[in-house]
Amino acid sequence: MYDFLWHGRGGQGAFTAARLLGSAYSLNNQNHYALAFPSFGPERRGAPIRAFTKLDTKKIEDRSIISKADYLLFTDDTLFSDAAFDELKENGKIILCTKRIITDSRIVTIDGVSLALEYLGLPITNTVLLGALAAIFNDISIDYLNHAIENTLPPKLQDKNKALIAEAYKRVLEA
Repeated sequence: MYDFLWHGRGGQGAFTAARLLGSAYSLNNQNHYALAFPSFGPERRGAPIRAFTKLDTKKIEDRSIISKADYLLFTDDTLFSDAAFDELKENGKIILCTKRIITDSRIVTIDGVSLALEYLGLPITNTVLLGALAAIFNDISIDYLNHAIENTLPPKLQDKNKALIAEAYKRVLEA
């Protein structure tokens, strides 16, 4: 099983990304299963939230929160600290939306806010993270993500988010 832990703020789309990842994985192969769920209370927009995605080739029985993940994804670098490494499995990766340059081989950085503003006109970085993830996680492709977007997002948001995923994917591969 692959475990993904999303860190975001209310309104940044972390739970939407968790669901899109699950859809991308399970829609394209009948032997793939996914579970995505949020962890937040009555917080307001901008409050820290966590979301989870579990992917496996067999039915997922464990519905507990993820304490150690294969991939940690941060929509906002203000949520990132060295404590994140406590949530990372051995050989895991962190994808961080930031302008900072970080040389730790466990961390993939991308200027998600600038990309999201360019493509969406809003600082919503969830699909930036999906594109970056597709570049480093072999079981998800841009085609799978596009299929999930077509089945999940409203038509007016689909083309912009597909283009954003493709650009994030390209930038991570070129880095």
